[in-house]
Amino acid sequence: MSLELLITDFLEYLEIEKGCSPLTIRDYRRYLERFHNWLTENSPITKPEDINQELVRRYRLYLAHLRARDGIPLKRVTQSYHIVALRAFLRYLLVQRDIPTLSPDKVELPKQDPRSIAFLNTEQVERLLNSPKISNVIGLRDKAILETLFSTGLRVSELVSLNRDQVDLERKEFGVKGKGNKLRVVFLSDTAAQWIERYLRLRQDHFKPLFIRHSGKVDARNNGEKMRLTARSIQNIVSKYAKRSGLPIEVTPHTLRHSFATDLLINGADIRSVQEMLGHESIRTTQVYTHVTNRHLKEIHKAFHSRNRQE
Repeated sequence: MSLELLITDFLEYLEIEKGCSPLTIRDYRRYLERFHNWLTENSPITKPEDINQELVRRYRLYLAHLRARDGIPLKRVTQSYHIVALRAFLRYLLVQRDIPTLSPDKVELPKQDPRSIAFLNTEQVERLLNSPKISNVIGLRDKAILETLFSTGLRVSELVSLNRDQVDLERKEFGVKGKGNKLRVVFLSDTAAQWIERYLRLRQDHFKPLFIRHSGKVDARNNGEKMRLTARSIQNIVSKYAKRSGLPIEVTPHTLRHSFATDLLINGADIRSVQEMLGHESIRTTQVYTHVTNRHLKEIHKAFHSRNRQE
């Protein structure tokens, strides 16, 4: 079987057996198609058995020198994503298809620059959350969205998929299906639950989606599914209020997710609990926030350690 067909089988395996999201499959398809196209143009190798470390080294060199149309090179993290996809494909060939090929353990990931986390401090969060004008249903909806993002740390894809009957406002908790179809329970703050309740009371529909658009033509088909806000709509809403608040950084829904995690850790939550609330499969993903909290601990040490105090 050709590499091209094997890549197609692998993508179907990710969808059916691993339950990966359409976005993940789309990215893996793009990364592996780039590998296959490079292989076709630069190597006589057409079989998995012939993939070796020298070939991977040459491919990594190609990625390091690759330029986009605007002349900007691929970021290190993007190069890593290509190699992660290739390693996953090699592991699939070995384990699931019993096809001899290069062991993925022999393919090292590129070293990455320390990840920078953008988050809002307490004062900035307050400015953002208080920026919607709540005199109408759109303002109430936007206020509820911002409060929910900061209260739960939801990914934007998880937020837009929420339905009214899914959220228990009395218990202030609900279940979500995150990356890889992984289920977890998330919790609403008292404030977030109150604003969601106020927004829903003002709604004059019985549509299924929790957050809907309130402009344009009303489409009541399929329980109002066409009224559901999109991820892009949520991004625009967050960006609008960040600019209105005069915040010094670009703010996205993921910035609120970072702020949620940082807020918990700074206030004493243990990293394992934060990992569960974020839905991270690996603790290493959550540990990126320790760089932020370490700076906070340093400030505490400087302020309160007896040998730092001036006479």
